[in-house]
Amino acid sequence: MYKPEKIRNIAIIAHIDHGKTTLLDSLLHASAVFRENEVIAERAMDSYELEKERGITIFAKHTSLYHNDFKINIIDTPGHADFSGEVERILGMVNSVLLLVDAQEGPMPQTRFVLSCALKMGLCPIVILNKIDRPHANPDEALNKTFDLFVELGANDEQLDFSYCYVSGLEGYALKKLGDEKKDMEPLFELITEKAPAPSGNLDLPFLMQATTLSYDDFIGRGATGRILEGIVKKGQEIALIGKDGHPTNHKVVKIEGYHGLKKVEMDEAGVGDIVSISGMPEVMIGDTLCTPGHITQLPPITLSEPTLSINVVVNGGPFVGKDGKHVTMNKLRDRLNKEKRANISLTIEEVGGQDDVIRMSGRGELHLSVVLEAMRREGFEFLITKPQVIIKQIEGVKNEPLEHAHLELPDEFTGAVIEKLSQRKGEMQNLSTNEHMVTSMEFIIPTRGLIGFRNDFLTMTKGQGIITSLFDSFSPWKGDIPTRKNGSLISMNQGRVTAYAAFTIQERGTLFVKAGDEVYEGMIIGEHARENDLLVNITREKKLTNVRASGTDENIVLIPARVFNLEQAIDWIQDDEFVEITPNFLRIRKQYLTEVERKRKK
Repeated sequence: MYKPEKIRNIAIIAHIDHGKTTLLDSLLHASAVFRENEVIAERAMDSYELEKERGITIFAKHTSLYHNDFKINIIDTPGHADFSGEVERILGMVNSVLLLVDAQEGPMPQTRFVLSCALKMGLCPIVILNKIDRPHANPDEALNKTFDLFVELGANDEQLDFSYCYVSGLEGYALKKLGDEKKDMEPLFELITEKAPAPSGNLDLPFLMQATTLSYDDFIGRGATGRILEGIVKKGQEIALIGKDGHPTNHKVVKIEGYHGLKKVEMDEAGVGDIVSISGMPEVMIGDTLCTPGHITQLPPITLSEPTLSINVVVNGGPFVGKDGKHVTMNKLRDRLNKEKRANISLTIEEVGGQDDVIRMSGRGELHLSVVLEAMRREGFEFLITKPQVIIKQIEGVKNEPLEHAHLELPDEFTGAVIEKLSQRKGEMQNLSTNEHMVTSMEFIIPTRGLIGFRNDFLTMTKGQGIITSLFDSFSPWKGDIPTRKNGSLISMNQGRVTAYAAFTIQERGTLFVKAGDEVYEGMIIGEHARENDLLVNITREKKLTNVRASGTDENIVLIPARVFNLEQAIDWIQDDEFVEITPNFLRIRKQYLTEVERKRKK
């Protein structure tokens, strides 16, 4: 067991895609936690399947490295604003943060959010200027902008006197000064051990810890992860658990697990400063206090920012229900969502009055919600979801809605069209600048409603070259009506398989979402109409055969490839009277009136 003065607890925070997980790869390799012949995947800490697919961090992860005689506990945090609940919790476990800034892009919107959280908690960040190996990197300018951001966010004198170094996470080297020799990560390790404070606390005091994250094991149940604030905990020891109600219950410590590299390691005891997972308390929740039974102390609860967006999860009663998924009932959906809520505390699950086949799920944004839905889909669930709705707050009798701070980067030639579109969606420009590469950066304050469905339009307008990120700014009085999708839907008027012959004639009317051979049903949306109204079409019609054979009578059927939605794109596209039908292998879009028909049939 390490003494507190030889432990360093740090979190890596940054804007999305500024290289947190890649930097951690380099630190893991430099600390020799892997065998020489061990095969290690790129972005090794992103162990969750969706993280590997999307190239983003969704859940905070813990690891421990050993450097000289120091133990360094590092937490990799998500960079996307939708998962900021993870960041807010994690900062309570550490004594310092590594603030990663891209040496080319400089501070970005999410950099502002994570840095403001760290500064409010009194942490003194160590600034890492990453990606200095990039051809257009300008680390000095990025450093100046970072200092300006510290000033803007009200950093105190100690925080303003931050330490910094230059790093290439990809190449695996760190420099104290730009002219130094490019060797290894040693300068960064030295900075962490010198500048990050040791955890406070006393090994001789009674045991005290707060559950910051939860884990689950099929054999021993739920585990509470957190930093030990006081004392020592041993395997087999009796400890008290204090929940929200303040009532202590006694439990026996079944297992203590720490971290070494990418692996969990079982420990017989752990002390002040250690970040560990303790099992043996089946009902433990995030924010609960763990302490010695004879010295009951309740720590303040963990508070998080509230959700801004909600969707309804509805039981699927359509013609194809149960064909693809195995969990289709409300009881299964409710149990799964309640299980998610236990660990994902920035998610809210609530019943909808008067509707026994609907559950409302609220979260930080479309990505936050879609990650949960995608996970359920892969577990064999089948359900419908509605268009996301912003959460309205009544403040002093006035209707208020959430606003987002949106940051956009795009080629200069597309700027006019994007500004016009955002203005229609009640966006207010805060900043605009164009660099020497003719790339324009824009900042807007815009209602969350205005961003729903905009990302698809933005990628189309910028021919896939634009980047948009946003984070919650504040609540503000209702901004009025915002224009939504102008085009209507192409709706199938019967059930069957799509024929190439029918698709060929209908594709002139708009953009199809289905291809020849796909199964469709009555009321299913099979495409986007080129006009504003909805249109019923027969997508299963077959060509009538005759016994007359003549050359040139058959047209050469050439089908335009169907538009294939991913989950976020489908959620963005639908209107208030439409559902996305989610099954393990299919995403379909349908009209809501079908559900009313299905309910009447059941009655």
